[in-house]
Formats: sequence, C-alpha cells, structure tokens
Amino acid sequence: MPAALPFLRAPDPRILRGTVLPAVLLLAWGVFAHSGLVSGHLLVPVEKVALVPFLDPHGVHLWPGLAASLARMAAGFTIGAAAGLLFGLGMGLSRTADRMFGPTFHAVRQIALYAWIPLLTAWFGNGEPAKVVFIALSAFFPMVLNTQEGLRTVPAAYREVARVLTLSRWQLVRRVLLPGAMPSIFIGVQLALIYAWLATVGAEYAMGLGLGVGTLLSEGREHFRMDIVIVGVLALALVGFAINAAFGRIFSRALRWRGPAS
Repeated sequence: MPAALPFLRAPDPRILRGTVLPAVLLLAWGVFAHSGLVSGHLLVPVEKVALVPFLDPHGVHLWPGLAASLARMAAGFTIGAAAGLLFGLGMGLSRTADRMFGPTFHAVRQIALYAWIPLLTAWFGNGEPAKVVFIALSAFFPMVLNTQEGLRTVPAAYREVARVLTLSRWQLVRRVLLPGAMPSIFIGVQLALIYAWLATVGAEYAMGLGLGVGTLLSEGREHFRMDIVIVGVLALALVGFAINAAFGRIFSRALRWRGPAS
C-alpha cells in the first residue's frame, strides 16, 4: 500500500500529551472567569483576551511591540553571544588567560543580572543602548561558561590522538577541540537565547521608553488592564517556546554527525 499522506497520518502522541495541560488550564480559566467567583477585572474571559491584539486600541500595539522586542533581543544576543564565545575560547584554550581573568569573571557573574540596571541607566540612560547592553550581558555569561566547559571536557583520548598525529596547535584547535566542544557550545547558544529573551522583557519593563512587549505589560499594569497584561504574558510564553523549539531542531540536526549515543 502507498504510504499515507502526511496530513492523514495520526498525530504524534507526544504532541497530544503536550496539549493536555494547556487545554485544562484554558477550560479552568473559562469556568472561573464566567463563574462570578473572581472579579472580571482580575480574570478576563478568554474570548475577550483573544480579541485584544486585533480590536483593542491599546492591544494592537502588541504587534509592533513584539517586532521591536525581537529586534532588540537579536542585537543584544548577537553582541553578547559573540563576545562570550571569544572570551570562553580564550579562557578554555589558555591556562594563563584563565588564571588572569577567571577569578574576576566568576566574581562578576555572581551579581544578579537586574542589579546592573541602575548602573546601566546611569551610564546610558533609558534608551536603546542600555537595553541592548543589558541583553548582551545576559547572553554573555552562559556563552562563556559553556564554551569553556566544552573545551575542558574534550576527552583526553582525542588529545592523545592529536599528539600521535603531530598536529599543530591550530590543527588541534580546529580539528579536535572545537568539534569536541561543539555540543556544549550549542547548549550555551540555546541558554543565551533564552536568557536574552527574558532580559529583553525585563529591560523593557524596567527602563520603560519605546516599543516592546515589556513596555506593553507595564502600561497594562498601570491602567489596570489585565486583558492586556494576559495577552503580553501569553505572547512572551509563545515566542519563548517557539525560539527554544526552533533552536532545539537546529541543535539536533547540527550535531547529527555524532551518531547515536553509546
């Protein structure tokens, strides 16, 4: 028999199981919102929230705000991840660099991320530079840690083979160390993306000025528009999930060369 058409195949059971909790939460939301037990100002009905991004004069700002947030995140992530990769490579490949910069780096990374906001706003104001630097910081630290850890955990047998083959230092790095560290580096990129998205919303919420989902959340709170707040929270969750899922696919395909785990 010919193979079933893709749209006629049974849904993946894992996907179906993953929809159970959201469906239950939506049902509970609808029941409580219409029960009268909770104020309609606090728990807005599902159908009203669904219309906010399309019909509400304030809610329609979600779309340009979402675009601005994603652009802001992309800029901060690119700067932070690139700097983190280079810094992590430097400390992972050079014991001297690790001894010189490692203690300071590990001390600075203990500072809560949001503790940087007063300093950044004093230096850069509440505009785009402060937000982008804040997002870059959030991406920088996980990228450094995972890059350095990946280089450290390359199996000793790989290095021994490189010695037997008399590879130069550059060949050792390019053919042995970087490929061996790649899984950890990819995890660092994934974590940097997640932290950058969270930091984007935090920066917009704390610094205020300009378009952004975080700004929309702040305005919804100030005007006690829980429908707008809920729409913003749902948008953040969906975008974060989409970013994580998309990178997960890229990660699995990029590392397929490793073969099945033994």
